[in-house]
Amino acid sequence: MIAPSWSDTALRQLTLAANHGKLWMTIAVVMSLIGKRQRRAGLRGLGSLAGASLVSNTVLKPLIGRRRPTLDPAHPHPLVRMPWTSSFPSGHSASAAAFAVGAALERPRTAAVLFPLAAAVGYSRVHVGVHYPSDVIAGAAIGGGVALAGQRLWPAVPTTAAQTGPGSAPALPRGAGLTVVLNSESGSSAGADTRILALLPDAKIVHWDPDYPLDEQISDDSRALGVAGGDGTAATVAQIAIDRDLPLAVFPAGTLNHFARALSLETYADTARAVVAGSAGTVDVGRINGCLFLNTAGLGGYPEMVRLRERLERRIGKWPAAAVALFRALRGHKPLDLVINGKRRSVWAIFIGNGEYRPRGLTPSNRSSLADGVLDVQYLRADRRLGRTTAIAASLFGTVERARVLGAIQADHLVIESHTGPILTAHDGEVTGPVDHIDLDLDPLALTVYR
Repeated sequence: MIAPSWSDTALRQLTLAANHGKLWMTIAVVMSLIGKRQRRAGLRGLGSLAGASLVSNTVLKPLIGRRRPTLDPAHPHPLVRMPWTSSFPSGHSASAAAFAVGAALERPRTAAVLFPLAAAVGYSRVHVGVHYPSDVIAGAAIGGGVALAGQRLWPAVPTTAAQTGPGSAPALPRGAGLTVVLNSESGSSAGADTRILALLPDAKIVHWDPDYPLDEQISDDSRALGVAGGDGTAATVAQIAIDRDLPLAVFPAGTLNHFARALSLETYADTARAVVAGSAGTVDVGRINGCLFLNTAGLGGYPEMVRLRERLERRIGKWPAAAVALFRALRGHKPLDLVINGKRRSVWAIFIGNGEYRPRGLTPSNRSSLADGVLDVQYLRADRRLGRTTAIAASLFGTVERARVLGAIQADHLVIESHTGPILTAHDGEVTGPVDHIDLDLDPLALTVYR
């Protein structure tokens, strides 16, 4: 009998560490401590692992029932206890591949570490004698496939910034000449002033006092404006920046930071680097009844649906959250009788994006360009039989666009008249209205932003 080698011992420890996903859970916890992107990558990895484990261990193993490999005469005692379940496919390999691919979809740099580790886990299952190579290959294919399919339920956040138009802004070493408006009521703005001044010590911080006009709180000698708050705050300060012909620096201090994320400004340091370097571009801005919006606007049941969806999507994924939110938001709503650019339409809810949003349907979340010159209008049709039911079902499977319950218009100007009576509107998370006449306009390349 041959005594176990150092490689036998190492691979045995690796395969045991991967039992019940313990290795991957530990890695996800470590990733969550590093930063937001890594935390999101870890969560995607664990979600993919759960799906792959369900498919391989709960569905396929009982169906296929393959015997485990026979022991090598040179190793009459297995390196690990022989599992009683089916050999095909390898659940360890499925989980390893699912976690690695899922995390890499969200944070591609993790592939350099996770892919070799996942491959080592797969090989360890063959080395310790509990799987055939074909079990491992099949398991890895299942895990990778589940992770890729998960993109439909939970689209990954783009890792590159959306395109902007050409623009220039002054380089401000140490932040000299930058006035930053801080909304202390926004999601993660606690301590924002300290963090900004640590990066840009010569910047001026203005704490937004709603009892006084914001424009009067900003000095006339500012060379650039900054904003630390949510998307609604950013839109308000953006209007002042346009009025004064100043560039805008967006610090991600809100809860969701959609506009900052579109510019790939994930941290305060990202924004500070752009300010110091004078790196800038220009972006379109939308207007709804004269009010500026940077990201999205909505009518009817859409504002309520967005609030519900964003509360649920981090727990259950974007598409399932959209289905639940749609059901709850529209349960008590009647269809809207609207005239959109002269054409009468019956709709449940309307989404308006500043630029073309993807994916199409009820969960648009990403833009490839902030300067494409279009208002992207997507609406849920109410003139289709079982339209709400179809939309909810299609949301669960990410097939809304193909279900023929979605209408779309792209233009730079729209006029919407409500024959239902006054309806609520919302833009960048701020609910307004109700109104029965809505003017939507696009101002192309109107705002200069640091990026």
